[in-house]
Amino acid sequence: MRAVALVLTLLLFWLVLSGHYTLWLIGAGIVSSIAIAAFARRMAAIDDEGHPVEWLVGAITYWPWLLWEIVKATWDVVKIILSPRLDISPTLIRVKASQKSSVGLNIYANSITLTPGTISAALSSTDSTILVHAVTQDGAEATAEGTMDRRVTAYEGRAK
Repeated sequence: MRAVALVLTLLLFWLVLSGHYTLWLIGAGIVSSIAIAAFARRMAAIDDEGHPVEWLVGAITYWPWLLWEIVKATWDVVKIILSPRLDISPTLIRVKASQKSSVGLNIYANSITLTPGTISAALSSTDSTILVHAVTQDGAEATAEGTMDRRVTAYEGRAK
């Protein structure tokens, strides 16, 4: 299944970059995509992390939610920057991650970093914790509250 998804992704990429849709170019794209997927399979480069096709279904709900969280956090950071008092309270917290796979754990850590005002400073896969730097105490508390952790875990659960 991963090899087929890789072939389709490569072919789509080929067609988008080409911009020309003659029979010869489409055929060359198909042959090239199949050859690359065959080489990748022979090199054992097609794995769970490299091309997680089962994560696509959950992405339909998770990524729009994350985009909205990024917009809200951006607005909060803009208000802090424009405030004459510059109400910041830099905080380091360690949050527990409930994800079971390395892909889920990395999605959670990257989602924290993508949200303005927070950064995943360190990720420990041994005890499934993430050291998070937040610009404000409120941002740290919102991260510790665990909504994003639960959303990523649900996203990961749909992938199984």
